[in-house]
Amino acid sequence: MNAGEGIPPREIVTAFAELGVTAFTTTRADADYALAEPDASPAALAHWQALLASFGAAVPRLASARQVHGTRVIEHGGDWHGWVRHEGADGHLAFAPGTAMAVTVADCVPVFLATADGVAGILHAGWRGTAGRIVTKALDQLAARGIDAARVHVHLGPGICGRCYEVGPDVFEQLTGWTTIRNRHVDLRALLSEQAKEYGVARVTSSPHCSRCDNDRFYSHRAGDSGRQVAVIAALPRP
Repeated sequence: MNAGEGIPPREIVTAFAELGVTAFTTTRADADYALAEPDASPAALAHWQALLASFGAAVPRLASARQVHGTRVIEHGGDWHGWVRHEGADGHLAFAPGTAMAVTVADCVPVFLATADGVAGILHAGWRGTAGRIVTKALDQLAARGIDAARVHVHLGPGICGRCYEVGPDVFEQLTGWTTIRNRHVDLRALLSEQAKEYGVARVTSSPHCSRCDNDRFYSHRAGDSGRQVAVIAALPRP
C-alpha cells in the first residue's frame, strides 16, 4: 500500500463543530504542505491556495507564518483577503469569524483553541514552544481581550508521543524543571495539557495519534520525513 492510501485526508476535530468552528489536521492522503526556504515549489504553493479555496466565500482569509519555534502569537483582524504568510511566529488568534489560520507540523503538536462565540486560534508547539509556554502566552492574549480561559476548548492534535520522543538532559530540564544525567522520554501533549489546565481551561482533548507511531498516516521528522501536514482552524460565520 502506498503512503496515505486508504487513510482519510483529514483528522477532524469533531467537538469543535458545535462551536461553529472547523478544525483539522491533514494526513499524507491530502498533500505535503512543507514550504522550502527560501523559495517554495509551485506545487507546494498550489496546495496552500487550494486549501484557502476549499473554504469558499465564507472564509476569504488564510494566515500562516514562517515558524521559528518561538512563542509569538499573531492576532488577526478581518480587513484583508487571500493567503498571507507572516515572518517569525508560531501562533495565530482571530476574534471574529472568517479567518482560517494554519501551522505546519511533523512531530510538533498543533494546539487548537476555540470558544462558542467565534474566537479561534492555533499554535505550533515543539519542545521550545512548550518550554516557553506558548499556550500560556495565547491564553494571556485572550484574557487581555476579556476572554476567560474557562470558556476556551483546547484540542491537542496529532504529534509525537512520549514513548517516541526522547530528549537530552538539557531539553528535559527546560521542559520539566528536573535534572537528569541521561536521555529521557517526554510527552509534549501531557505537558501542554497541564499548562492549559493550570491556567483555567476546563476542557482539553487530544488526538489519539502519534505522528511517529502512525508514520503511515502522518509525516514525522524523527522518522526522517521532510514533508509536513498542516493543522487548520477557522470560525465560520453564523447563518
